[in-house]
Amino acid sequence: MKERIAVKIGSNVLTRKDGMLDVTQMSALVDQIAELHKNGYEIIVISSGAVAAGKTELKIKEGKLDRISSRQLYATIGQAKLINRYYDLFHQHKIVCGQVLATKEDFSTRRHYLNQRNCMEIMIDNMVIPIVNENDAVSINELMFTDNDELSGLVAAMMDCTKLIILSNINGLYNGDPSDSVSTVIREIHPDDKPITNIIQKKKSSAGRGGMQTKYNIARKVSEEGIEVIIANGRTPGMLLSLATDEDVVCTRFLAAQREISSIKKWIAHSDGYAKGEIYINAGAKEVLLSNNATSLLPVGVVSVKGDFEADDIVKIIDDETGLQIAIGKTAYSSKQAADAIGKNNKKPIIHCDYLYIEK
Repeated sequence: MKERIAVKIGSNVLTRKDGMLDVTQMSALVDQIAELHKNGYEIIVISSGAVAAGKTELKIKEGKLDRISSRQLYATIGQAKLINRYYDLFHQHKIVCGQVLATKEDFSTRRHYLNQRNCMEIMIDNMVIPIVNENDAVSINELMFTDNDELSGLVAAMMDCTKLIILSNINGLYNGDPSDSVSTVIREIHPDDKPITNIIQKKKSSAGRGGMQTKYNIARKVSEEGIEVIIANGRTPGMLLSLATDEDVVCTRFLAAQREISSIKKWIAHSDGYAKGEIYINAGAKEVLLSNNATSLLPVGVVSVKGDFEADDIVKIIDDETGLQIAIGKTAYSSKQAADAIGKNNKKPIIHCDYLYIEK
């Protein structure tokens, strides 16, 4: 079986300090991707850089457009510029690439999700490299991904990748401020390790929307689904080739959890943003759900229901005692039906175990 790798390339890797596309850097990355492609790897590229590329083509007077409008305008120009550059660079290697533009709404329903997955499967089957980016031209606040790190996690899970490589402009996650000489790169994070959000820098990059905090959050979630995630410096020569072949280089590796997760559970796992309601459960139900057995959520363990949802909607499962989310799933009940069934025995599951993803 061919190894399938998702490669996310951040804006700070693709652009120079003046905001212009760094063609030399793009060419170096494409050379590496082309070599992997020719050696039998299936590569999916999630690329930032469209908005940054568009900004260099137009000089808009400050204050003339609001933030969303300017982002949409720059994206319409920059995306064409970005994909044309990728097309030309891959063409030099006699490789065809294709553009896939996604919005958060494309992942909101199972039908849209499967349509998108099928599109990329067809591309890969025909030796076409997908170049995926958020469709910034039509995205608005409530439909925007946190950043392309979030999109890359969704794509890696959807396409059953073995690795997700997130290329940034620093060497990985540090145990302190990266600018501090005493700080070092955290080389390995195990699925069972305690969260380290308290030591991650909150500062965001100038070119992108995200930062190390979102990279950590996405990497943690994706690795829990059985996909190894690597955060590394995309400006280090040959880095992508080294990572794909498991060479020992300076980076942060999130080791993959040893758990089998179905395709539909992977979709559910990334559906927090589409949840229509919340179901609060008691201590007994929590204990059963967190056991290693495949268990459905029954009405007898429910304490309360919040939100207005219909059957087949995504809902969050909340521990009533702590207020923390412990699971997410596709409900078989409407909110009214769930409320009417609270605490009752001999009722069908509110969420069947096949449609329930337990947070680790």
